[in-house]
Amino acid sequence: GFGVVEEAATDLIARKQAEGVDAPWLERSFIADVIVLQRERLLRAVQAPEALQFHDRSAICTLALARFLDVDPPPVLQEEIRRLQDEAVFAPKVLMVDLLGFIAPTGARRISYDEALVFERLHVEAYRESGFEIARIAAAPVAERVEAVRRIVETV
Repeated sequence: GFGVVEEAATDLIARKQAEGVDAPWLERSFIADVIVLQRERLLRAVQAPEALQFHDRSAICTLALARFLDVDPPPVLQEEIRRLQDEAVFAPKVLMVDLLGFIAPTGARRISYDEALVFERLHVEAYRESGFEIARIAAAPVAERVEAVRRIVETV
């Protein structure tokens, strides 16, 4: 019953791979391209009637991705983060689902479990630096994670 805004990076990777680009995250424009798609989706979501929406990633996640890829955040990313903060687009509490203890590789996800732990840490750091509170969702069966999310959003 809640609105959901899909993740942009994975969709962008899939689109680029369908065009024959094996590792689009290595392209210079990748981070900026992710931001453009995220912003399009966010602007559409603002028009949606749902009072509560879940966003699978944000510009702050893209900052963590830039750090993980060891690339300088492009100006469009920095501008989008400032806009999100200035306009208080998101609730101050961010749901962070803990890793389940394994990684299932896909065409877009080619990192090891140890790399995923680093990526998770970079997300937490980026959100805290941006003034958000992290609400951790423990690794558990789906029904238990859903119930944990419900408990958290009742307080929003």
